[in-house]
Amino acid sequence: MTPYRSFSAVQADLKNGTTTCRQLVEQYLIRIDEHRDLNVFTEVYADEARQQADAVDQKLASGQGGRLAGMVIGIKDVLNYTGHSVRAGSRILDNFTAQFTATAVQRLLDEDVIIIGRQNCDEFAMGSSNENSAFGPVRNAADTSRVPGGSSGGSAVAVQAGLCLASIGSDTGGSVRQPAAFCGVVGLKPTYGRISRWGLIAYASSFDCVGPIANNVDDAALLLEIMAGPDEFDSTVSSEPVSAYSQTTLPDRSAGAGPLRIAYLRDGVESAGVAKSIREATQRKINELRAAGHTVEPVDISLLTYLLPTYYILTTAEASSNLSRFDGVRYGYRSASTNKSAMDVSTPDLLTLYKKSRTEGFGAEVRRRILLGTFALSASYYDAYYTKAQQVRRLIRQETERLFEQYDFLLSPTTPTPAFKLGEKTDDPLQMYLADIFTVQANVVGYPAISIPNGADAEGLPIGLQLMAPPFAEGKLVALAKTL
Repeated sequence: MTPYRSFSAVQADLKNGTTTCRQLVEQYLIRIDEHRDLNVFTEVYADEARQQADAVDQKLASGQGGRLAGMVIGIKDVLNYTGHSVRAGSRILDNFTAQFTATAVQRLLDEDVIIIGRQNCDEFAMGSSNENSAFGPVRNAADTSRVPGGSSGGSAVAVQAGLCLASIGSDTGGSVRQPAAFCGVVGLKPTYGRISRWGLIAYASSFDCVGPIANNVDDAALLLEIMAGPDEFDSTVSSEPVSAYSQTTLPDRSAGAGPLRIAYLRDGVESAGVAKSIREATQRKINELRAAGHTVEPVDISLLTYLLPTYYILTTAEASSNLSRFDGVRYGYRSASTNKSAMDVSTPDLLTLYKKSRTEGFGAEVRRRILLGTFALSASYYDAYYTKAQQVRRLIRQETERLFEQYDFLLSPTTPTPAFKLGEKTDDPLQMYLADIFTVQANVVGYPAISIPNGADAEGLPIGLQLMAPPFAEGKLVALAKTL
């Protein structure tokens, strides 16, 4: 099987009878089995996907198929799906079964999408390499000695390797866009609140976004279009109207529309900390835009050096709070060294149960972030760290707002380097965190951003280009991304 790289091609073949949904599923299951070495799926829903495919084939035969009939996707292991396990890449959720379906997932199912399985990810979406999973690391299909990026690494590799047509991931600081860049696919992070977070296991609630990963911009835009919109279960979701993102085009220059004003991050093409191949690839795109008549100018973000510290202080603080619910008492992993029921033990033993269960159930990176967040929220340091970081977040947002008063888009590399070797940065968390230097701004300020393929380096490793737009300008964002 030559994997499909666009939903339009799938639809065309379904329409002319070249294939059926059942045949598509069987072909993807064969590819998943052939590429088990990539460690993409934590669970494959083989029989269920076949049943879904048969049902969709019947709908298509009667002319009642939904907008996604024939699209086979995978979902990241942080999205709830009723009756299926959800582990967030962690031991702490051993044997846990989802009690409801995430709103984003349900909206896709309502349009006849077929879910083929659950995809590996960094534990609780904390990581930039997919090496923090309790299920082991995912491998990049372009070079299996390298990481796929994180935390949605399994979701990106599934699309890259043709194990499904698209994936649904989550993006807290670049977790959809960074792996998309490392794997040569498209990753879209919408405006904060554009897609409901109901049913997404929380990492940092004021940063988390659900986002699609696909082979092309059209498919990512269609998935966004269907998942977006108000939801009574999520008080932070926006009531802004949902546009037909998949049909949006740039203003017609021939009809008198002026050229776009595009800012590019000077550090992205001049900093020695960015790989030469990525600087050169980004500069080529800048030159193309200028040749097309657009205004493209360099900008400096004065608070750039404060982006990562602000992001990590606030997200670890929120993680400390969000992950307190995993205590080994009510559900999930409980330390085997504590045999008594939690309701029967005295307070000291209950504390021991908490400590042992959480220490054994959480991986090293999650424990590190919980401890950092708890420290930042402690009474002695709250104002010095958490309050200060919130103030800096406001300043970063104000600076970003000023930038977008002058420009339509902000362009930069998605990552400072191509995919690095497995194990290369695991002993140096700060170097690992720097992989997110270009992606975290969109999460800190809540703006939409997309990563699109931008060629490859001399070793054949994919390079990504990132575009950011003002809030709820996803239509214009995907329209420019398509032209590039």
